[in-house]
Amino acid sequence: MAFWDNLFPGRAAPFDSGNAASNAIDLTKRRPSVSLTKQGAATGNLRVNLSWRMRTSDIEGRSRQSGRLLRNPSQLFKPEVVQAHTQGMVNVDLDLGCLYELADGSKGVVQPLGGFFGDLNAAPYVKLSGDDRFGGSSGETIFVNLDHRDSIKRLLFFAYIYDQTPAFDRTHAKVTLYPSNGPRIEIELDERAPQARSCAVFSMENVKGELTVRREVRFVYGFQAELDRLYGWGLQWGRGYKTKA
Repeated sequence: MAFWDNLFPGRAAPFDSGNAASNAIDLTKRRPSVSLTKQGAATGNLRVNLSWRMRTSDIEGRSRQSGRLLRNPSQLFKPEVVQAHTQGMVNVDLDLGCLYELADGSKGVVQPLGGFFGDLNAAPYVKLSGDDRFGGSSGETIFVNLDHRDSIKRLLFFAYIYDQTPAFDRTHAKVTLYPSNGPRIEIELDERAPQARSCAVFSMENVKGELTVRREVRFVYGFQAELDRLYGWGLQWGRGYKTKA
């Protein structure tokens, strides 16, 4: 909120915007939704990115590690690890997925587990670019072809931890939407849910031609099947596996 908005109470912003210099819209509990149509951002390719890092409280031992890094610089390029709830250590591997329902009634999922990478220029018009196992700076990205928005009824984007110790509460994860036009949209996974394995991050619905993004940030203790039941998708789920990195 700009300084002059405090001088004119009636000029409150329609959504929470972060740092003015960052040109971003923050979706929060207080203001959870934004219309891509009204923002002029309902065309082209929408890029959805999941990134994560260790919480600040988990890095307090880093100063003691600096000497080891100087002696062995290759350690700098190893994946981040966080302390799990036991005495062991665990790499954080968050995956990004998307449940879709199209206007013709067809439903499915785009996710790295099982190799369901989708398609950008044909149904479901949703495509995963790849699977980032280590939470690098690029994170994981899904593209949505909004030029085919009339074929899309609703989407649910979610993050989950594949086959590892739950660690949502020890990582700082963020999903960022990059429309073809206008400011990016940021959603922080900032609620503590120590045993959760999955999180419904945001939904997108096409209602009478208007595309609306709504923050969900609902953690569950199961996997995709539990998110399916929560949002009424009605798919059949089986055990899936990743190929070895």
